[in-house]
Amino acid sequence: QVQLVESGGGSVQTGGSLRLSCAASGLTSNNYCMGWFRQAPGKEREFLVGISWNSRRTYYADPVKGRFTISRDNAKNTVYLQMNSLKPEDTAVYYCAASALRFKEVNITIHTSYDYWGQGTQVTVSS
Repeated sequence: QVQLVESGGGSVQTGGSLRLSCAASGLTSNNYCMGWFRQAPGKEREFLVGISWNSRRTYYADPVKGRFTISRDNAKNTVYLQMNSLKPEDTAVYYCAASALRFKEVNITIHTSYDYWGQGTQVTVSS
């Protein structure tokens, strides 16, 4: 049984930082692309960033480019999202997801490309 468990969410003020973690278990290998998405109330789930299985490739959505950084530690089966310079519009539930598809921008930005999802962690940024 595959499980993705996010942690590290919380409340911060504008300009603050948070580091989210996503611990994966039950995956048969590390050969999965991983992605981070978020969903704010009343809005659709939004792609943020994806990373290939070997960390050689990443792709960031424009709203987070330069502020967020994705990384992964396959030995720990964990993916991280370092979030800096947070803004109130970053307030949302953040989800990690795993995809068995090959890393391509056309794949990783679409939520239906992902096979497994975490339960989400709330991030709240106050002004």
